Amino acid sequence: MTTERIHWDGHLVTEAVELLRAGGNIVVSPTKVGYIILTSDKKSLERKFAVKNRNRNKPGVVLCGSLEQLTELAELTDEALEFYRTHCEQDILMGCILPWKDSGRAYIPKNGADELVMDARGTSCFVLRFGIPSEQIVQELWEKDRTVVFASSANPSGKGNRGLVAGIGTAIESQADLIIEGDDYVRSIQPDSTADTRYEQGVMVSFVDDRGELVPEQHGERLISPAPTLIRAGLSVDRIMVNLAEQFPSWDYRHGLYY
Repeated sequence: MTTERIHWDGHLVTEAVELLRAGGNIVVSPTKVGYIILTSDKKSLERKFAVKNRNRNKPGVVLCGSLEQLTELAELTDEALEFYRTHCEQDILMGCILPWKDSGRAYIPKNGADELVMDARGTSCFVLRFGIPSEQIVQELWEKDRTVVFASSANPSGKGNRGLVAGIGTAIESQADLIIEGDDYVRSIQPDSTADTRYEQGVMVSFVDDRGELVPEQHGERLISPAPTLIRAGLSVDRIMVNLAEQFPSWDYRHGLYY
C-alpha cells in the first residue's frame, strides 16, 4: 500500500491530527531543519524506534507548541523560562534538557511509554519554535485534547535527510501512515544553504546536572556551577550562544554531551 502524501500549503494538516489522535500512527512532517517523525502514544513510539533502527536509550524530543504547554510539562527555573521566552520572541528553534513535572508526567501515555520519551534521569529535550507545519499539528492536539506529541528525525538512525522528503529513507517512506511534503518550506528557512550545507538539527542546551536536577539560578553572579551547557550545535547556534552570553555569566559548550 502506498503511503499517503500531502503537500503542506500553509494550513493545518487535519489528516495528521486525526492519525495522531487515534494513536498507533506515525506521521512525517517538515520542520526548520528537515523532516521529523511525529508520534503520540506507546505503539507509535515503538514503531518509530523500529523503523529508524534506533537504540532505545535515545528518546525522542517533546514538541511544545507554546510556552504555556512547556510550563505545564517541564520543571523550569525562572531563568530557564526567560531563556525560552527570548527564543520564542526571536522565532529561533531551540530545545533544552529539563526534568518533567510530576503533574506533567500525567500526560505521558501509559503502559511504559515514559521509558521511550525520557532518559534514565527522568529528563527529556523540550523543543519550541521548530517550524510552522509541525507546530500547527502540535498546537491543535494540545489545545483540543491535551495530547503531547513526540518526535525524532525522519531518517535512518545516524543519517540525515538533507531537508528533502526524498531523503527520509525507504523504510520510513513505506511505513509512515502519512507524509507531509514541505521541501519548499525547509528551503525558505535556510535559503542560502544547499542539501550539503543545510543544518539538519536544532541546538540543545542542558539545564540539568548529571543527576537530572535543574542547575542553580545565577542571578547575575559569576562562576556558578553547574551551569547551562550547550550540548548540541545546530541551526542558529551563533544567535543562541549570544543569548546564553547575555543571560548567563557562566555557561558551557560541550557539543556531543547528550543522550
